[in-house]
Amino acid sequence: MKLVDTSSWVHQIRRRGDPAVRARVEQLLRAGEAAWCPVVRLELWAGVGSDADRELLRAYQQGVPELPVSEAIWDEACSLADRCRRAGKTVPPHDILIAACARHHGVDIEHDDAHFDLLARV
Repeated sequence: MKLVDTSSWVHQIRRRGDPAVRARVEQLLRAGEAAWCPVVRLELWAGVGSDADRELLRAYQQGVPELPVSEAIWDEACSLADRCRRAGKTVPPHDILIAACARHHGVDIEHDDAHFDLLARV
């Protein structure tokens, strides 16, 4: 299973999304290996633009498992944010929370966002 970040979902949803990213997400969906977390779901709903995209998100909500964000994950995210700051790295808080969620659940992140490459090294 992989936690699919918003950056990859956007490619999947957009007709003109990057074909390589779309193929990776599609493969995860077909294999039943795609997951998301509440932050990713919220980011997608905040950016949805068309009725067709809304319908697609509703369909994903029915079939894509959601990895919960517990108090322990919030604690991990705070620790990761502190390590980033001490290392002089600026990372959006939502990406830190997504990374902490993936780490906690022992899954990799499917993404098209350099912040996650940076977080993997912190």
